[in-house]
Amino acid sequence: MSGLRAGGPARAGRACQYTALVLNLLFLAFPFLWLVSTAFKPARELGSLHPTWIPREPTLANFRQAFDEQPLLQAAANSLLAAVGAALIAVVVATPLAYVMARRRGRLARAATGWVVVSQAFPFVLVIIPLFLVLKNLQLVDTLAGLVLVYVVWSLPFALWMLAGYVRAVPAELEEAAAVDGAGRLRVLFSVTAPLLAPGIVATALFAFITAWNEFFFALVLLKTPEKQTLPVVLTHFLGAEGAADLGPLAAAAFLATLPSLVVFALIQKRITGGMLAGAVKS
Repeated sequence: MSGLRAGGPARAGRACQYTALVLNLLFLAFPFLWLVSTAFKPARELGSLHPTWIPREPTLANFRQAFDEQPLLQAAANSLLAAVGAALIAVVVATPLAYVMARRRGRLARAATGWVVVSQAFPFVLVIIPLFLVLKNLQLVDTLAGLVLVYVVWSLPFALWMLAGYVRAVPAELEEAAAVDGAGRLRVLFSVTAPLLAPGIVATALFAFITAWNEFFFALVLLKTPEKQTLPVVLTHFLGAEGAADLGPLAAAAFLATLPSLVVFALIQKRITGGMLAGAVKS
């Protein structure tokens, strides 16, 4: 009887947890579902006083109009170049630094950890003017190379913090055993530690990619040539001078811009889950 009495509160607690999870998923999914619905609605349904979730007459006209009005393919190519470049460079720079942060306990590790914490507290507005002046002196304003450099610097703190956690999860005994066998520090890093860090490296790169892909403020300030603008900036061109939005094409373009992030998040989930399971098996 006591077991039955104890099982009641436990089941009620699980029910509350599942209910909260479902409500949270609905809250997060609502904007995306409404965006998809709007993207496929004809103009007369968008102005209806009684909107519906499912379009009565689905159409692809909004997508055709979006591509006709704005250079979405060129903007997507610019965003892809900036995001991939920033993710690759950030991971290459952050991996050895994260290793030092995780394995060393000296002043350098403490200073790096402090920099990671402090850098996340600065809003974009405080750094954009000095950043613009630095890039102007380097002749990198209005260039994708300058934008990639900004994205790398901005994503490094999070990449360091994330990779350092993965490095700490790798047993130091494995590195010590390789060192006893005669392997040098670089050989240990690339032959022993790096393969075990593969899930963390992939997850960090994908997070850096998503951050750069969705970034708007830096791209708006630093890129002035229309042919070099990224996708988030081009999406604002669907807004009129007085704030009136061309809702159908805007929703269609925003839906297409969201798809890469959804795919990347799916890949992140698989990689992170795989890394956690691998770590559980090793332990």
